[in-house]
Amino acid sequence: MDASTINELIAGSVGGAAQVIVGQPLDTIKTRAQTAPSSKGPMDILTQTLRKEGFFALYKGMASPLVGIAGVNSLLFAAYGVSKRIISPFPQLSLKEIAAAGAIAGAVNAVLASPVEMFKVRMQGQYGSPSDKRLRAVVNEMWRDWGFRKGIMRGYWVTVAREIPAYAGYVTFEFSKRKFSQKYGKQIPVWALLASGSTGGIAYWLACYPLDVVKSRIQLRSTPPEGTPVQYIAREIKLVIAESGASGLFRGLTPSLLRSIPAAASTFAAFELTREYLREFTGV
Repeated sequence: MDASTINELIAGSVGGAAQVIVGQPLDTIKTRAQTAPSSKGPMDILTQTLRKEGFFALYKGMASPLVGIAGVNSLLFAAYGVSKRIISPFPQLSLKEIAAAGAIAGAVNAVLASPVEMFKVRMQGQYGSPSDKRLRAVVNEMWRDWGFRKGIMRGYWVTVAREIPAYAGYVTFEFSKRKFSQKYGKQIPVWALLASGSTGGIAYWLACYPLDVVKSRIQLRSTPPEGTPVQYIAREIKLVIAESGASGLFRGLTPSLLRSIPAAASTFAAFELTREYLREFTGV
């Protein structure tokens, strides 16, 4: 592993931690909106959560991504860097090549993102009853009852299907950054990094949101899906439409988009600033 990849792994860890801390409350609202009865909108879910469970319930499930996000984002950004070098030996890739590298990185990233998000979703799906479980109990239960493939990795293939278009959509981050670079030069202001990261986050969700709804429902269900990935993804989409209409595939989109602005902005800004610092510190 070369020094540049190590730098990307470290920077990815810093960016991931920033993402979790900033974005977790709205992520909890998003997940509950995706899996709650159709009559509940995001504001109703927020009000009920605060009234019945208190403010810190918005951070429910944070332990899983906070522990795992270092690995998830490190793998993502490292895979993205390696993918760019595989696609082209030249440092300045076209936007199409950037999108392809993002799609490859997303597919690789699903290996860690799937179990981390599955445990997060299952923690967020607990509503403050006496029977609520701690993260360790949830992990043990999934492993004991269903094993690795149907328990720990439940929802893996739908996560792959989600991550490919989602991270291809992050090409908007590179597009925005290049536009700012034309005006401000190579060292663009921090606010420009934040703005570019926000556009990337919005594009991420717009590119994949129905698949994220499907993923949350599959990972929260008490039993694993049956059939091939194509079959159970299609079946879940039909079930959502039957229950709530086509709009059901976009439930929770508003808090997701609101979350994506500060979360993606902080992720990319923390990643870029850390990587630049490490590049100057190590000379690589």
